[in-house]
Amino acid sequence: MDYISINSVSKVFTGKDASVQALQDINLTINKGEFVCLLGPSGCGKSTLLNAVAGFALPTSGEILLKGRKVTEPGPDRGVVFQEYAIFPWMTVAKNIAFGLEIKGVSAKEVEERVVMLMETLKLSEFRDRFPKDLSGGMRQRVAIARLLAIDSPVMLMDEPFGALDALTRRTLQDELLRIWRESGKTILFVTHSIEESLYLASRIVVMTYRPGRIKRNQLVEMPYPRDPAGTEFNRLKRELGELVMAEQVLYTNDELRL
Repeated sequence: MDYISINSVSKVFTGKDASVQALQDINLTINKGEFVCLLGPSGCGKSTLLNAVAGFALPTSGEILLKGRKVTEPGPDRGVVFQEYAIFPWMTVAKNIAFGLEIKGVSAKEVEERVVMLMETLKLSEFRDRFPKDLSGGMRQRVAIARLLAIDSPVMLMDEPFGALDALTRRTLQDELLRIWRESGKTILFVTHSIEESLYLASRIVVMTYRPGRIKRNQLVEMPYPRDPAGTEFNRLKRELGELVMAEQVLYTNDELRL
């Protein structure tokens, strides 16, 4: 059985004056333990598809199955991290990480053990009692990832989580995420518009077309980890995927100019 199965999924957003078809006939399967990147320009439906898998936005037609069961709402089996730092500003780092565990009724002893372990894993220990306003963007995103890992969701859904970070912080967190993924065996669906990021991270890259979003290329990435962005195969694939994405970017740009 496929772990995540996206079957003939389409999504139409209906407004007062017009309707917009964000997704059209998406068929995609994701195996347990895969790291899949959704790649494409703005407006191609990447985030819409991720939100549908999360259960936040139900398809207009088609269905999404997780381990054979239809996705109809959000659930603890799918954790989500967004580009915005979705952590509670009134809670300390430790309290933010502990929040999901406390909601689940985990014992105080187990909560403390898991929080300490995750703070060590993501190099947050010295910031335990700090509030988000006192943290850098990279540290806030570490807290968001730690909070997701705390509840131990088997599926991690990540919507451009490193897009607002500087290059050095982004690479550091990419390496941390790869290490966590390889050690935990979690299944990751990751949205990005960066070709280099997708090649650095993913075991498979799904290139999407500009609106309506369809699958243009389903690319297996067989380069061993850690990957060298200066390597020959890395740059060959980067050029190839770049041509595919740029063709869709042109459509997006032309659409914006008409508005």
